[in-house]
Amino acid sequence: MSNLRIPGPTPCPPEVLQAMSWQMINHRGPQFAGYLKEVTEGLKTIFQTKNDVFILSCSGTGGLESAVVNTLSPGDKVLGVSIGVFGDRFATIAKTYGAEVVSLKFEWGKAADPDKVADALKANPDVKAVLVTHNETSTGVTNDLAAIARVVKSAGKLLLVDAVSSMGSINLPVDEWGLDVCVTGSQKGWMVPPGLAMVSISPEAWKACEAAKMPRFYFDFLKAKKYGEKGQTPWTPCMSVVFGMTVAIKMMLEEGHANIVKRHERIADMTRRNVKALGLELFADEKYASNTVTSIRAPKGLDGKLINKIMREDHDIILGGGQQELEGKIFRIGHLGWVDEKDIEAVFAALKVALPKAGFKGA
Repeated sequence: MSNLRIPGPTPCPPEVLQAMSWQMINHRGPQFAGYLKEVTEGLKTIFQTKNDVFILSCSGTGGLESAVVNTLSPGDKVLGVSIGVFGDRFATIAKTYGAEVVSLKFEWGKAADPDKVADALKANPDVKAVLVTHNETSTGVTNDLAAIARVVKSAGKLLLVDAVSSMGSINLPVDEWGLDVCVTGSQKGWMVPPGLAMVSISPEAWKACEAAKMPRFYFDFLKAKKYGEKGQTPWTPCMSVVFGMTVAIKMMLEEGHANIVKRHERIADMTRRNVKALGLELFADEKYASNTVTSIRAPKGLDGKLINKIMREDHDIILGGGQQELEGKIFRIGHLGWVDEKDIEAVFAALKVALPKAGFKGA
C-alpha cells in the first residue's frame, strides 16, 4: 500500500473500508436514521458544539458553498480573509453568488493578522459576514482563529469558517469561539473517503438563513433541518461513506479528542524537526505552522516536482506539490487522520535517498 502523505484524501483504516462495503439499505428507513444520529452526535462532540450539525453529500467546497448561500443575499458585503488558495476559493464562491467581497489578503506562508481584520471591519462597517480559512493546506499555515473570532464577534458580524482540513485534527471549539457556520470534509482528519461535508450552524446563522436570498436548492439548511428531524437527509446521501463514518467516529471517540489533537501536534513537531535536520527550510511561518500538513521550500537546485516524482516512483510515497504560484517551489507532507510516527519515519528515510537525486546538495 502506498504511503499517502498528502493533506487529503487521507488513508482509511481497514475497519472503515470494510464498513463501506456494507450492503445498501433504505436511506429513509430507521436503520439509516440510527447511523445518522450516531454520526451526528459524535460530530457534535468533536466540534465541541451544541449547535445543529448536518451531513451533506458533497466535497468540502460544497460545504463552503452551503455556508455562503444559506446566510447571505446578493449585494451583501463580506470580508474575505485569505492566506492562500482555499481562502481565495471561499471568497470566489461568495462573489459568484453576488456578494460584494472585500478582499483582505496576506502573504502566502504567513497567518492572517487579527488587528488587520479589525481594521478592515472598521473601514467597512456594513460588512455582514467574514469568511476565513482556519487551516490553509496550500501553504501549511493555521490561522489564529480564536483571536480572529474575538475581533469578528465583537464587531457583531457573522463568522463563516473553512475548517475542512483542521476539524477533527486541530482543536477547534465551535461554541467557545462563536463560529456561526463551520465546515469540514470527510476526506481529511476523519479517516474516510471524500463524499461528505459536515457543517455546524449557530442560532445567529439560522436567523441569517431565514433572511438570506441567494439561490439554493441542494444546499438548503432549512431542508436539511426539516428532514434531519425525521432522521433523514433531503436528498439521497453518500451512504457508503456514512457507513464508514460510523466506524471512524467510534475510533475517534475511543482515542479521545484531546489525544487526537496531541498526536497531531506530536507528529507535526516531529515532521518539522526532521525537515530542518535535512537542511531544508520550512515554507510556513513556524509560529503558525499547521499540525496537519508541513510545507517545505524547494531551495535553489532542488526540483520541487522531481522530488515528488522520485518519492512516488522509487519509494511509493505520495507527497503534495505546490499549488498555483507555488507550483514547483514547495512540496508538502500531509500528516492528518490515520497517521502515526512510523508513517513519517518512512517519509524521511526515503527523502534522504531521494533528495540528492532531485538536485539537493544539502545545507
